[in-house]
Amino acid sequence: MPHIQRFTVAGVLLLSLSLVTPLHAQDGTSGADDDRLRPQDLKAQQNPPDLRGTWSAVIENDKFISGTDRDYTTGTHFSWLSAADDVPAWAANLAASIPLLAREGQYRIGYNFGQSIFTPTDTEASALVRNERPYAGWLYGGVALLSEKPNTLDTLELDLGVVGPLAMGEQVQNSFHRLIGSPESNGWDNQLDNEPGVLLIYERKWRTPDWSISDANSKLGFDVTPHVGATLGNVFTYAATGIGLRLGQNLPSDFGPPRIRPGLPGAGFFDLPAGDIAWYFFASAEGRAVARNIFLDGNTFSDSHSIDKETFVGDFQLGFAFMINSMRITYAQVFRTAEYTGDEAFDSFGTLSMSLKF
Repeated sequence: MPHIQRFTVAGVLLLSLSLVTPLHAQDGTSGADDDRLRPQDLKAQQNPPDLRGTWSAVIENDKFISGTDRDYTTGTHFSWLSAADDVPAWAANLAASIPLLAREGQYRIGYNFGQSIFTPTDTEASALVRNERPYAGWLYGGVALLSEKPNTLDTLELDLGVVGPLAMGEQVQNSFHRLIGSPESNGWDNQLDNEPGVLLIYERKWRTPDWSISDANSKLGFDVTPHVGATLGNVFTYAATGIGLRLGQNLPSDFGPPRIRPGLPGAGFFDLPAGDIAWYFFASAEGRAVARNIFLDGNTFSDSHSIDKETFVGDFQLGFAFMINSMRITYAQVFRTAEYTGDEAFDSFGTLSMSLKF
């Protein structure tokens, strides 16, 4: 028994010495090096986890470059997206219970508000233009859950809003036209009736590894970003798939620029180490199989003007993105195939976005 006690006391003493003895004394380094940080510790201090959310504003208008004023004529979209894993407990629990969102990913929650406006080509006529699309406005707000893995992004979003006079499309469009001295649109008395709108949206986007095409210091490379998605609701119902190509610097910083739906998917957030700069050119394409588009099919629950839609619609975009510190600015020109029978021309509109981290 005394032998056991001696061994126990010795063990305790050895354990105590190991806990209080500096690590540098064990590996033979001097105590003067105590304040030095390991490379990984220094990197963590220089690039701490970013706990800021991201505010984004997107403006789309067919006056940009193309100078037209028809079909999808303008859209505005404002959003806030949380930092990675900075979500309420209810949102994290909900995201973990949804099979479409990767459980091993980092969760984000976002809130958005927007408006889209649609008009026929002939905006001078005050009478109904039967062979063209109806006048319509769409005013909405929504909440989104995102799950991000290093090269995958899942997005599940619910939007609620209203189509019709309550969406204030006439007031916004004609007030802006008066401000810039453009002719007003005269046919808003023929717009779609008031109708509540519901949209459930899911998208998955992949990002291939960044393939370098130059030396390591320039960080110049390219990647491919395919995606699939579906939207269900009385405003839009469609399935979509597409692909994007990007060429530039620090490509893993984001998943592409944000857009207004229906449109090619991007992301409201970006991750850029302090002091770094990122930029890239991008070209993307998406094909949609459309089952419902209220802005062509007309109101769901009342009689209204409608026109025969095209089942398959394609979007193509070319653009540029620039990021520095806490800001991202992007611009793209979008070309959309005809959405309804008898419309033989491509639609074209520009999309400008700015994102800021706070």
